[in-house]
Amino acid sequence: MLNFELYNPTNLVFGKGQMEKLGSLVPAGAKILLAYGGGSIFKNGIHEQVINNLKGYEIVEFAGIEANPHFETLMKAVAIVKEQKIDFILAVGGGSVIDGVKFISGAVNYKGDPIEILQKRILIKENAIPFGTVLTLPATGSEMNSGAVVTIEATKEKLAFGGSALFPKFSICDPTVIQSLPKRQLQNGVVDAYTHVMEQYLTYPHEGHLQDRIAEGILQTLIEVGPKVVEDPANYELASNFMWSCTMALNGLIQKGVPSDWATHMIGHELTAMYGIDHARTLAVIAPSLYTVMFETKKGKLAQYGKRIFNLEGTDDEIAKEAINKTVEFFHTMGMDTKLSDYKKEYSNTADFIVSRFDERGWKGLGEKQNITLDKVKAIVEMSY
Repeated sequence: MLNFELYNPTNLVFGKGQMEKLGSLVPAGAKILLAYGGGSIFKNGIHEQVINNLKGYEIVEFAGIEANPHFETLMKAVAIVKEQKIDFILAVGGGSVIDGVKFISGAVNYKGDPIEILQKRILIKENAIPFGTVLTLPATGSEMNSGAVVTIEATKEKLAFGGSALFPKFSICDPTVIQSLPKRQLQNGVVDAYTHVMEQYLTYPHEGHLQDRIAEGILQTLIEVGPKVVEDPANYELASNFMWSCTMALNGLIQKGVPSDWATHMIGHELTAMYGIDHARTLAVIAPSLYTVMFETKKGKLAQYGKRIFNLEGTDDEIAKEAINKTVEFFHTMGMDTKLSDYKKEYSNTADFIVSRFDERGWKGLGEKQNITLDKVKAIVEMSY
């Protein structure tokens, strides 16, 4: 097992009715920036609940954080935080709102141009504005980690960043909030979480046996509850297991002591930035092609995955290949299309554009072994057509 440090200071407050604790979780006397996306929190009553539980606090509201939060939008919030002397931010929404708040938190006191946080992947280790979250859409795990992704709209780039100062102080996670979510968002949440696990699991056989078993437990749970929760989001058993699986998929635990990949995400981010395709759906497009192109590197772990998750039998080669097919079947069950041509009529230059982007950034070797070279990226994207 590889050496690791495990640090996660987020106070996760999970379950029905936990919104009632909000007033005791926010620091006394704080001036709050309440940040959210569109109007859904008004329709489902969450905005009213938040306001009712923050009586006595001075609140400034900031709406309009996009589904893929834009740097340009977030900089408007940064200006408000400075002007209004905000000392606490509350993100009410899904991963995009939380990611946006992480950027706002880190950018307010950043000494240089905040765009550097994205373009140079500056780690934010101090001087961040403290923030908490009220999760409304399980998917990204951003409610219990210190990473985020933000889009620079001007250049159509979707870039990751993070740092130890960007953990939420608390996250309220009430599974009943998913009842009003559209099926598409629930489907996206399941596949996003599933792929988060795969990025940390589907590498090569190693000695991190416990991490593997925890990862496999999350995958099995998502396969079991995913299709059902889409059809019956009011079922608390399904909703709670779905929400907790999404958090556990990316709170740092299963990544410790083991190799991880993340190339599927890096490529998928480009498809979202270029074409506006839902994040989870880009992962469903890229992941099967990546597993196929990198088959020899990943064969050992694909075989383990096939045996333990799908109970497949045969030679390791047979099991590994069928495991990819089973993954595609699961994505289809979750309402995902798995080819770029399902989303775009014109896509012929996509691979060359992404390769050019990666080359400019110096991303010449991705994956757990840095062997997903630019020619492999091209092959993966072209296979996804």
